[in-house]
Amino acid sequence: MEEQNKIVLSIGSNQGDRKSMIQQAIDAINREVATVISVSKLYESPAWGFESEPFYNCAILVHTSKPVSKVLNKVLKIEKKLGRRRTDEVGYKARPIDIDIISCNDEKIETYSLHIPHPQMQNRLFVLLPMNDLDTDFVHPVLNQNVQELIANCTDQGECKVIDSVDNPFKKTQINNYNFIAIEGNIGAGKTTLAHKIADDFNAKKILERFADNPFLPKFYKDQARYAFPLEMSFLADRYQQISDDLAQLDLFKDFIVADYHIFKSLIFAKVTVTEDEFRLYRKLFEIIYKEIPKPDLYIYLYQNTERLLQNIKKRGRSYEQEIPADYLEKINQGYFDFIKTHPDLNILVLDVSDRDFVKNQSDYIFILEEIEKALSKN
Repeated sequence: MEEQNKIVLSIGSNQGDRKSMIQQAIDAINREVATVISVSKLYESPAWGFESEPFYNCAILVHTSKPVSKVLNKVLKIEKKLGRRRTDEVGYKARPIDIDIISCNDEKIETYSLHIPHPQMQNRLFVLLPMNDLDTDFVHPVLNQNVQELIANCTDQGECKVIDSVDNPFKKTQINNYNFIAIEGNIGAGKTTLAHKIADDFNAKKILERFADNPFLPKFYKDQARYAFPLEMSFLADRYQQISDDLAQLDLFKDFIVADYHIFKSLIFAKVTVTEDEFRLYRKLFEIIYKEIPKPDLYIYLYQNTERLLQNIKKRGRSYEQEIPADYLEKINQGYFDFIKTHPDLNILVLDVSDRDFVKNQSDYIFILEEIEKALSKN
């Protein structure tokens, strides 16, 4: 998964219940557009460029894999839903809600509909002061100034004062009360993508499986009978070494850790791929190793049906995976379910994401976070 875009939005209102309108906009953005990572304090300032009631303003930092053009389209729809009616009239006027994209990473973007960073941001304290609350590492790509420097050089003389606060809906999700989450799933289920996303949004440490450098993997997909045992043995050794090394560098009681695998997958895959005699030997070695590995606080299994898995595998385009048969994937799924049934001691959350796309659809991602939150509340 590519690194997520870090986008700052400025939200303002000077009609109706201004605080409520801004809160509704933030909640809608988090639910429908992008994950709201941080929210500024609520500021009041005079109408800028016209005579009207004072504005309430705040800024939010969001994370999303969506391109900024799609974010623009979605926030315009939220504005409309909340009563904003944009017209072709020249000049400023009162409005129940106003959502502007201020920055996207440290990029400069110029299109017909997008001008990033916002061309007036350096002239508006009601943008800069809330943005400063977000504590980003933003540097203006044209002016080469950070937010504090932009504030110091701003010529805006209008009063801009803190009057209140607004809630961050994302912060209601206390997933980082866990210390160690392992996300598992079949080939193409999206476990690495989800691990990246959660780690990025919650500032967690990542442990990601190193499958790409395994020399036996392409050979296995061409000749399973010959290469199954050396493949599974090499995976087991590498997983043990990686998770031991990574966890040794982290504090399981202080750090929040997200892994895109649990070492038990070694036994699940081996049971499907190797012969019965080989599996008996493999299991003895595995059980010796398994005793030394810390167990996750939450084990998430992402289930996707075989048809969806095959679609995902085709989409990501790894040449050595394109000939994986459907029955192989079904055996792996069954192996995971057998594991889940026989390990009631583990805190396991099964999520059926066959009809969900948590990368494209923010609501599907929020669904996953809410399910994890429910699992946390049961403990």
